[in-house]
Amino acid sequence: MNALDRPAHYLDGGWTPPARGEYFDVVSPSTEEVVGRAPAASDVDIDRAVAAARTAFDDGPWPRLTPAERADLLARAATLLRKRTDEIAGITIDEMGCALSSAPQGQTGMVAPLFDYYAELVRSAPLERSVAVGERLGLVTHEPVGVVAAITPWNAPVTLAAWKVAPALAAGCAVVLKPPPEAPLSTFVLAEALHEAGLPPGVLNVLPGDRAAGEHLVTHPGTDKVAFTGSTAAGKRIMALCGAQVKRVSLELGGKSAAVVLDDADLGAVVPRVIGGAMHLSGQVCGAHTRLLVPRSRYAEAVDTAAATAATIVVGDPHDPATIVGPLVAARQRDRVEGFVRQAVADGARIAAGGVRPAHLPRGWYVAPTVLADVDNSAPVARAEIFGPVICVIAHDGDDDAVRIANDSPYGLSGGVWSGDPRRGLRVARRLRTGSVAINGYFPPFPHVPFGGFKESGLGRELGPEGLFNFLEPRSIGLPPDAE
Repeated sequence: MNALDRPAHYLDGGWTPPARGEYFDVVSPSTEEVVGRAPAASDVDIDRAVAAARTAFDDGPWPRLTPAERADLLARAATLLRKRTDEIAGITIDEMGCALSSAPQGQTGMVAPLFDYYAELVRSAPLERSVAVGERLGLVTHEPVGVVAAITPWNAPVTLAAWKVAPALAAGCAVVLKPPPEAPLSTFVLAEALHEAGLPPGVLNVLPGDRAAGEHLVTHPGTDKVAFTGSTAAGKRIMALCGAQVKRVSLELGGKSAAVVLDDADLGAVVPRVIGGAMHLSGQVCGAHTRLLVPRSRYAEAVDTAAATAATIVVGDPHDPATIVGPLVAARQRDRVEGFVRQAVADGARIAAGGVRPAHLPRGWYVAPTVLADVDNSAPVARAEIFGPVICVIAHDGDDDAVRIANDSPYGLSGGVWSGDPRRGLRVARRLRTGSVAINGYFPPFPHVPFGGFKESGLGRELGPEGLFNFLEPRSIGLPPDAE
């Protein structure tokens, strides 16, 4: 099967053409040419997939296997996925413009390891415990939540699908996965690997679709939980829809994370690292540190260093190993980024670097790495998730002020603290209202620890043991004395 031409959904253990015969053209962000095709899910396709998942969960073997048996299959899938990492990376370069240099980290690096991680975790996770209080006995069990509607974004399609599929399957759930129309192709490799590993029919169904398909899936009475990664606006809509049904929901949403540079940090070394990190996947990363907070006394130096760094970043064809920043995923995304930059200038910001379309790239949806100076933290460019290669440099007046600015955001997903004294860095990190913090560039050891956000950055956690229990319902059973 041609990896860039997918004529059928993966549904109930096989390949099923779309019920209404509709397809998406997949357009390369670097060439603006059609590079592939994917089936478009209609409400009929969604209904079929949910019915298959419902049958697989209610009557099939998967939820009734032991955790160890499910773990064996996940481990086989990990082995198969590891053999296909280059293929996954190649598809994402074509469908969403990920630079080849970023693919190992952003597109494939955590996929197979995540399945290995949940395979090992579910073998030993405390899924049952006994409780004795006087003469009263109880048994607490953790049961799979049921049929999961998983909706994933285009910036890391297979990685973020794995964040949901691996723990959901480990828990014993069935999944209907809706990849995005912008980058629907690479996710089918995940389905193929799990199919080859022996996953029973209906336990995983993969149907690319648009917003209407996603809403039909979210509101479908046959789904028990929604797991979503995407924009905060879409997350709010999904949360409202789930609330009407009291349906379980987990949301991994937007961010506007701050990199807090303290006055004892090596500014010349730190600023280039922050700029480089913010440009990963062309800035299309929810956890990117896109507000650079630096001591006011060294503000000019920080801006100059940031601008000089941005000017050296190679922008170009994502297939070229030298490229660091590729295109944005769509013309509308480039227009959105450019609109924020224009608004920032109108609000008094200064473009220290970038802010234009690269002259040597007449085709493709490119924006040059952009550094904005003289930004007030109340400005829209400092509060909204831009999702592009744009970073704001903001001055602070000491640790307390830096914490105040960092926390003055509707988001709370990620963040960083840079200090010559790691203990001081930890003290500041503890004060940040955000789901994860890196001190001096040391990020938490994902996937062994949870990822998620405070405030409008989401609800619930993925990865770590918390990611497994995200797909489990606790149940308490009272036992008579002679039950065990």
